[in-house]
Amino acid sequence: MPLAVGTFDPLISAGPALVWAVVLTFVFLECALIVGLFLPGDSMLITAGIVMASHATGETQVWALSIGAMVAAISGNQVGYVIGQRTGHRLVARKNGRYINTANLQRVSGLLERHGFLAVLVARWIPWVRTLCPMVAGAAHMDHRKYTVASTIGAVIWAPVLLLIGYYAGGFLERVPWLMPAVIVALVIGLIAGTAIGMRHYRQEMARPAEDFDVDAAVVAEAES
Repeated sequence: MPLAVGTFDPLISAGPALVWAVVLTFVFLECALIVGLFLPGDSMLITAGIVMASHATGETQVWALSIGAMVAAISGNQVGYVIGQRTGHRLVARKNGRYINTANLQRVSGLLERHGFLAVLVARWIPWVRTLCPMVAGAAHMDHRKYTVASTIGAVIWAPVLLLIGYYAGGFLERVPWLMPAVIVALVIGLIAGTAIGMRHYRQEMARPAEDFDVDAAVVAEAES
């Protein structure tokens, strides 16, 4: 274990800058683009909080990063909404896709049609829904003001909660000198592996045949059911 931990010393001691770069990039992508479906967003935020706990300025940094992650999430939500809005009520699904399939788009569309504001709030805590929701909301022309308020409230709660869970968990880990670096190594390896596997799944998903999903038709079907 000491050898393994030593291998990751540059990463562990890299300082908050590296954590900021990874967190803001992952959060934005997960909220804005389809590729975000395949990124380990929640576990990344918890890991970032734990890493921050190992730095002298960790408390200040984790609160500042919470604000930065909120801004990245809010911005990503707006980009996702605009992308959906510009599709003209039609989104591209993947035939027999794992995530980007008509069944999942139908589920998200149904949630938005039935629950609107509340659905956007709840979507923040469900990884695959979190990414699809902005695009479906935009394609369905959900009231932009209502969407913005709901998605902003969700972002303001989501990012700090996960970062602070990690940070205060890291505070407990700090009490055992050897445990913190060992846990960080394990979490970092998990994130790297999860991201690599996610990118592989993304390529496989995008290689599947495309099929149209008509949001208007889904809304009508939901209203009639």
